[in-house]
Amino acid sequence: MKKITGLLLTVFMIGNNAGVFAQPIAKSEETTYKNPLRVTFGDPYVLYVKGDQYYMYGTGGAKNGFAAYSSIDLVNWKSEGQVWFANNKKGWSDSTAGWNGAYWAPEVYEVRGKFYMFYSAQWKVNPTKEYENFRIGVAVADKPTGPFIDLNDRPIFDPGYPVIDANVLFDKNGKLYLYYSRAAYKHPVKSEVADWAKSKGWFNEIEESWVYGVELKPDFSGVIGEPVLLLRPPVTMKDKQAEWESRSVTSKEVNRRWTEGSVIFKKGNVYYIMYSANYFGGRNYAVGYATSKGPLGPFKKSDDNPILGKDVDKGGIVTGTGHNSITYSPDGKEMFCVYHGRTTATGDNRVVFVDRMKILKDGRLVVEGPTTKPQPLPSGIKKK
Repeated sequence: MKKITGLLLTVFMIGNNAGVFAQPIAKSEETTYKNPLRVTFGDPYVLYVKGDQYYMYGTGGAKNGFAAYSSIDLVNWKSEGQVWFANNKKGWSDSTAGWNGAYWAPEVYEVRGKFYMFYSAQWKVNPTKEYENFRIGVAVADKPTGPFIDLNDRPIFDPGYPVIDANVLFDKNGKLYLYYSRAAYKHPVKSEVADWAKSKGWFNEIEESWVYGVELKPDFSGVIGEPVLLLRPPVTMKDKQAEWESRSVTSKEVNRRWTEGSVIFKKGNVYYIMYSANYFGGRNYAVGYATSKGPLGPFKKSDDNPILGKDVDKGGIVTGTGHNSITYSPDGKEMFCVYHGRTTATGDNRVVFVDRMKILKDGRLVVEGPTTKPQPLPSGIKKK
């Protein structure tokens, strides 16, 4: 593949360039919408293709691969079927491995008219027979609906531990950065929460997942330099983040603390990274964020965390909110958080929510959700 230089990167940029999302005015017979949407996905990711429409990718909805949906208004979605298959001619994954091959968290980016899908899966090269042998790969297609074919017959890189949840930043300085989560598998970490859980006889150790960032080669063939640790669960219980990031442990749910599902964007001179904590299959899955002056940190977590979580304690019906992406309304004026959650009606099935989010004048990030009552349609949609 030809090298892609910083000057030639024509991608949608989350942050200051909201105008690139503007499209011909969509029309609807409705004036409101209501969550959850009729899409059964985990880890939803939304791509806007200028002059075309929105495309959503996620975990689930396909066998040994990934499916896609399309929409002109962010609310009504049409199935586009399966767009990536594990057995493509350069496929490197193992569909027979644990977690059904772990085909998770696809994200698609447009670069010079091509579409690149970053995703997680179980790597078939597994000499020590690890149960969680996750790595990150990238596939390419001529259309957002595929078919996507792997660029190489191997993952992007092998850090020596399992990794999931790829997210890519195309920075304005021309550099690319890959963000990912080191899986909690075989990663026990000493902390006051771990000592507390052991003293109660609940768990002998607590495994953790951590978010890293690393510069990505312009042709996506590998990484540059060593990964940098950006986010991890708190070590001490007096840390303001410890209570909400430890709920999977303190509720005796499971012996893991997660930091995963990261998504990064730049607003002004500040880099915002959103992340999810707690067990993805439980009620306490929630979203926080941190800020930095540079793409590789250091990041400071917000005192307002979590900014998105369950509402059942307040009389609502939503739990397990997390692993979000970010997009804009059809006219580019409104910012939206796209995430999965569960309701009392959907049970264990993860479904998609779309709620407004904003950056306040003081720099704080706010997500106006989870909502289940009628909300105004995204701006730029006119009634038929």
